Amino acid sequence: MTFEFNAYSAPLLFGFIQGWIYALLLWVRARREERLSDWLLGWVLVGLSFNIWEYMLGFGGIEILWRELEFFPRTIGFLFPALCYFYLKSQINADFRFSRHDLWHAVPFLVYVVYHLIVFSMGPAFVERWKATVHYPYHINDIESVAGIALSVYYLILSLRLYRQYRAWIKTQFSDTETISFRWFRNFLIALTATFLFSLFMMILDVVFTLTFWQDWWDELAGVFMIYYVGIHGYAQVQPGRRLTFGQTTVTDSSPDGVGVEPERVPESVLQTSELARLVSRTPTALATDLIPWRDTLLAYMENERPYLDPDLSLNDLARRLKTNTSVLSPVINAGTGKNFNDFVNQYRVDAFKRQALDPANGHLSLLGIALDCGFNSKATFNRAFKKLTGQSPREFVESVE
Repeated sequence: MTFEFNAYSAPLLFGFIQGWIYALLLWVRARREERLSDWLLGWVLVGLSFNIWEYMLGFGGIEILWRELEFFPRTIGFLFPALCYFYLKSQINADFRFSRHDLWHAVPFLVYVVYHLIVFSMGPAFVERWKATVHYPYHINDIESVAGIALSVYYLILSLRLYRQYRAWIKTQFSDTETISFRWFRNFLIALTATFLFSLFMMILDVVFTLTFWQDWWDELAGVFMIYYVGIHGYAQVQPGRRLTFGQTTVTDSSPDGVGVEPERVPESVLQTSELARLVSRTPTALATDLIPWRDTLLAYMENERPYLDPDLSLNDLARRLKTNTSVLSPVINAGTGKNFNDFVNQYRVDAFKRQALDPANGHLSLLGIALDCGFNSKATFNRAFKKLTGQSPREFVESVE
């Protein structure tokens, strides 16, 4: 049994090998660093590799799958969409672990495997008879195809929703979202969507025009590109420096009941010295009476202690400093200032930048240098936040007051 290298088989073979190489690298790193996301991404690559191996062997002249292994389960197609979803879920939640409740995601795959193994175990003659009298006449093959499409759409929707929720969540938890925005998350979803739509397009062409084995090759080539992209970029994905626990309630307790200690009411005279106190009077959202002392304490603390100068400041960090927990501090910020945590902290940084940029003593400093001194950790983050909160770029602001 010799593999024939040609223009059709060679690219698929290289993609298949590439997928397994990166899967092994990911599994080694997963074992070393105890990272579930790497385990799952390795299986995603295995799934992508098995998606092309039928055509790879067929173009290479090896027909074992259509002779000795006819009807044997050849791919993990019904499990692949769920693997992608759980990979993304484990990326943004370091505490994620599979539970018994998650087993239902494997049911379609298990049904597919059991059905095919039972028929396969009856022998080649029975397989051919079953295909001719049951599998094709009763459109079981078509049902499998439709089920595969439905699962892909379902998990793609779940993944897109997860991404949107995560993007909204980080703005309420971190003052710097640049390093944890997971562009790879977004790009991975785009690549999955593009590959799925192209496969669906080729499937429609195959139904309409009855494409030959050779004409249907482009779908498999797209799978090779997907393997290279996911393998290279997925392995190189920079992991966030902080531990992400999206979907979990992060609590920093300083009292036995977990609510935190009651702060002393800050005098109005102290509050009025805060430049950000103007947020209180402009906030349209009603703040619960029992949270007003926390709002006063927060604004005074931000003005006097300037925690916003810490580029990595998070909601959990600020709650710990104020001796409360995030479940108290989050509504204080949202309802008490009308901003999410990210905008709330960046407003202080922007105001600090304005003061320092207009100070003649800082004339020798660059705008970026001043921004870094005010708590921003990158030029992109600074420009984006300044534009959002002021409606103009930092350069436009400086030039408008000169």
